[in-house]
Amino acid sequence: MIRESILTTRLADGGTHIAPMGVHEREGGFLVLPFQPSATLDNLLREGFLVINFTDDVRVIAGCLTGRRDWPLTRADRVPVQRLESTLSHMELAVERYYPDEQRPGLFCRPVHVANHQPFMGFNRAQWSVVEAAILISRLHMLPMERVDSEMQFLKVALEKTAGEREWEAWGWLEEKVAAFKAENLEQGEHS
Repeated sequence: MIRESILTTRLADGGTHIAPMGVHEREGGFLVLPFQPSATLDNLLREGFLVINFTDDVRVIAGCLTGRRDWPLTRADRVPVQRLESTLSHMELAVERYYPDEQRPGLFCRPVHVANHQPFMGFNRAQWSVVEAAILISRLHMLPMERVDSEMQFLKVALEKTAGEREWEAWGWLEEKVAAFKAENLEQGEHS
């Protein structure tokens, strides 16, 4: 099972890197599969700890994918990594095993602490639409633009029926990212 979450890891300078990522639940722990190269991978190999944050604020996911990574943080309880301040729950984990791979190495991580802060009331369809669109945005360089446009159009139907202010704000960021990607590729095509 893959759980969509926000990972926080410790940077070499002591700061915190925030990244949305689906983590694979396995054997009482989680398998994290960051692409190479990535700050998340570098941080996990160097530090050996991470926090998985579970939130219903889809702006964090959309924000991280569109250059908005300044989310309030606070100390974790048992590992030297900060967590999201407004997370519903979080898990602090230690890396136990590393599986090398040229594209997506794996890191098996075992929980050392779990904390619940607020009840999870479930996602509405607009929140799921933002999460699915964010996954598309994270793969813009790998997917045909026709597919991205088609899926964004489909997802927007649910958004229009059930979104609140947070979801509309997150959606706007994602649409801006797609438009910027298209403009950059058009410009590069003109200069080729």
